[in-house]
Amino acid sequence: MPALAVLLEVLNWTGAATFAASGALVASRKQMDPVGFVLIAATTAFGGGTVRDLLLGRPVAWLGTPGLVLLAALVALLVFFTAHRVERRFALLLWADAVGMALFAVLGAEAALAEGASPWAAILLGMMTATFGGALRDVICGELPLILRKEIYATAAAAGAALFVALTQAGLERGAAILAGMGLAFAIRAAALRWGWSLPAYKPRPGRDYPNHP
Repeated sequence: MPALAVLLEVLNWTGAATFAASGALVASRKQMDPVGFVLIAATTAFGGGTVRDLLLGRPVAWLGTPGLVLLAALVALLVFFTAHRVERRFALLLWADAVGMALFAVLGAEAALAEGASPWAAILLGMMTATFGGALRDVICGELPLILRKEIYATAAAAGAALFVALTQAGLERGAAILAGMGLAFAIRAAALRWGWSLPAYKPRPGRDYPNHP
């Protein structure tokens, strides 16, 4: 198997495992049963990729890889039995989510380019791959999705996907472009978590009075 194919496979499985863990950690905060853990973990791990594949008009990737589903289930059950031992579960959730986001932002863009998508569409689909699974998880669990908060999250995913696409279009070796894009996405998200970076939020202002015209 070519080195690039091996790299993509390893990163795909790693991304699925980390996103499954972040989903299961949310399930632990909601005190779900084992079935709930597995469902939320799978939704987080595969939700974004499913949307990407449907938009690209290709078979949904995880349906042809039952091992990935088994991995997500095993990770969910592992968290079910061990989450109570972790004192700062929310912090762990954020960092696991950051890793999964960085991996899937670039993997999503790479998959889009491989299907012949334009550079701008590849960037958009990379961001969607990285964020839609977490958004579905949060909606199901009754929480405000990370993508809608003022935290830097979707921006980090878009930046990583954009760097990967730009380097690929410039002719850089694909494996190096993948690692560079992932590194940038994770670095931006990690810096936001570490130093509390956020985008400016809308501040309400008093409404304007308009004169009445006869």
